[in-house]
Amino acid sequence: MKIQKIQCKNILTKSKLPASDYCINPYIGCTHKCFYCYARFMKRFTNHKEKWGEFVDVKINAAEILNKQLCRKHKRGVILLGSVTDAYQPLERKYGITRAILKILLRYDFPISILTKSNLVTRDIDLLKQFTECEVGLTITTLNKKAAQNFEPGASTPEQRIKTMEILHAAGIKTYAFIGPILPEFTNLNSIFHALQGKADLVMAETLNIKCGNWQDIQEILKKEYPSRLQLFKLGLRKSANEEVEAELMRLSNKFNLPIKGFYQH
Repeated sequence: MKIQKIQCKNILTKSKLPASDYCINPYIGCTHKCFYCYARFMKRFTNHKEKWGEFVDVKINAAEILNKQLCRKHKRGVILLGSVTDAYQPLERKYGITRAILKILLRYDFPISILTKSNLVTRDIDLLKQFTECEVGLTITTLNKKAAQNFEPGASTPEQRIKTMEILHAAGIKTYAFIGPILPEFTNLNSIFHALQGKADLVMAETLNIKCGNWQDIQEILKKEYPSRLQLFKLGLRKSANEEVEAELMRLSNKFNLPIKGFYQH
């Protein structure tokens, strides 16, 4: 694992993602090492030779730069923490870059949205509760422990993420589950919705994007660990399958009274 500290020139960038106006990524790369991760496209801009999941750049001056940027009176808008990295990946325990960023954002009272796979986010409940507008999402790809270990080996377990949502929700913080990417044969929507009862305020979902160079890694896992599921997995990636997934999401949303904020298809 290659870890290096870097100085960034900007940390607050305009977002092209729905439901957010700005993005903040405290790190480049991620030790969660999710084999399906779309953010591996970042290697085109960073010149890293290491495989995705085997390097992280720590933006050591992020809080200082953010304060300078916000002093220029940016238009108020929703800031997403973690669009191409996880702001609460394990290295955050050591460096505390995300916590320092939250302290700056509190001064300016910007609405924030956090998306993570880590139970470390509960560390910052004291800060999160102070925001006028704050929501925290936990990515849930599968509840199967073995599958999660195979596809996202460095992340908190599914059980830990569900518990994290419960803790945040009990603390009065708005929570959502990001079901994505939906992995055919591994993402059991019914089980996930059932587990979210009383812990999430809403759900977002996304199908798997295999246009970012991740397909080879995914196939290697399937061939090694689940050879009998490879063909079924491929069938589940057809566009026609998305219609079935969407119908199932709507059915479960009504059954469990959990609103669907968005369903993003690839």
